[in-house]
Amino acid sequence: MKYLLSAFVIWGVQVCAQQPDRHIAGTSGNMVTISQERLYDKIRGGWAGQTIGVTFGGPVEFRFCGTFIQDYQRLHWSDSSLRHAMTYWPGLYDDIYMDLTFVDILDRVGLDAPVDSFALAFAHAGYDLWHANQAARYNILHGIRPPMSGHWLHSPHADDIDYQIESDFAGLMHPGMPNAASTMSDKVGHIMNYGDGWYGGVYIGAMYTLAFLSDDISYIASEALKTIPAKSEFYQCMSDVIRWHAKYPGDWKETWLQLQKKWSQDVGCPDGVFVPFDIDAKINAAYVLVGLLYGGKDFTKTLEIAARCGQDADCNPSSAGGILGTILGYDGIPDQWKKGLKDIEGMNFKYTHLSLNNVYAISFKHAKKMIALNGGRVDERGVTIKTQAPRPVRMEKSFEGIVPVDKKEIDKDISPVIEWEFEGTGFALRGGAGKRGAQLPEYVFRADIYIDDVKTETAEFPTAFHDRRHDLFWNYGLSPGKHRVKVVVLNPSDNYTLSAWDYITYAAK
Repeated sequence: MKYLLSAFVIWGVQVCAQQPDRHIAGTSGNMVTISQERLYDKIRGGWAGQTIGVTFGGPVEFRFCGTFIQDYQRLHWSDSSLRHAMTYWPGLYDDIYMDLTFVDILDRVGLDAPVDSFALAFAHAGYDLWHANQAARYNILHGIRPPMSGHWLHSPHADDIDYQIESDFAGLMHPGMPNAASTMSDKVGHIMNYGDGWYGGVYIGAMYTLAFLSDDISYIASEALKTIPAKSEFYQCMSDVIRWHAKYPGDWKETWLQLQKKWSQDVGCPDGVFVPFDIDAKINAAYVLVGLLYGGKDFTKTLEIAARCGQDADCNPSSAGGILGTILGYDGIPDQWKKGLKDIEGMNFKYTHLSLNNVYAISFKHAKKMIALNGGRVDERGVTIKTQAPRPVRMEKSFEGIVPVDKKEIDKDISPVIEWEFEGTGFALRGGAGKRGAQLPEYVFRADIYIDDVKTETAEFPTAFHDRRHDLFWNYGLSPGKHRVKVVVLNPSDNYTLSAWDYITYAAK
């Protein structure tokens, strides 16, 4: 294709450099100018889009595991959906208030805030957490700091979706700069994730950055994937979605079926092994991509498909809606979806002191600062972004060399000892602490675990949901063969229970 020697405009983006094609984000060092108004509109669109998406999918979150939502089932939306959820279901917005925690740290501590600032802020925050986030919270509160707080040897949830649904802030503050977003994701994402779980956040963040500079979703999806190591399963899964979309362009359900056959197995999260539940980052990122590719820049169709793929059916349309909202800008989101948005934009998300209006302004401020810090310019004429060609982050893999082979029920209280034998290279024991009466104060169990008669760990098990240890014990580094496990409660109590539900056995792959 001939090079264009003069400046040209792509829906409000002025390119002041010689360009081989319209996809300006793919070439490093291009200076791209957009108006401050357009930048702000896109940032608003990103935050509004994800808020709309999570609200839309909330009622079907994990209601459809291992199946998609049939066409005849209506997914409801009304002018009051946002206000109702913000008022009566604030816990729905865990992917938003986690984002806001990180945005707040960047604003208060600075754009170079140390990782402990982010980690301690969310570990001590008042909101409830689940899966990789909760495992990391427990680790941090017990002295295991990032990046080990998210490592798979310290968290069975390392590959879960958590940072993937919280990485929006990293993309929105780095327009056109996917590598800078990856640097932020390296710092924050390893608080709670590792391997494919981390890659989910890197990929989503990169798609946000490119959404400022291109409106071609296929291009954004493929270009953002260059931030992920090609040897990783995450890269291979997203590549399959892109390939299947090209092969079955009019049938998202066929691509969904192909994903089920090849990528629906969860080997890490103990809640998702040997059952249809799947909170693994790969499959849920694939559903985000299915929504974006088959949605074709139609906001309604994109959210519908991302939600109908099932599993984490609120977070997936949230990610898809945020990325598409960035492409379209706030003004480009259809009015039917923005009805009710004005009612809640001034409301603080629960557990935070920030509203959408606040974060629109703060993210806009951060984006301008990051543009300037990364070789661009900000002046009254607009912002000039020095674009970055995506580079892959480092290769890392969770649960390397092992596979789940068995699951055994225990389903009894540990009072004060349980023992079992297994053959393999590792295990994960599920369970939890509880109270026998709602009025009782909280309690913290302490227990030792012995593997082959050697004590390997002493752990605490709070009854408080906020502080709980998500799983009882796990160990993935044993030599192949038969092993004996014994758990001994050090401070049993008649008023409280420490229950063992089941354990998963792992063997060499």
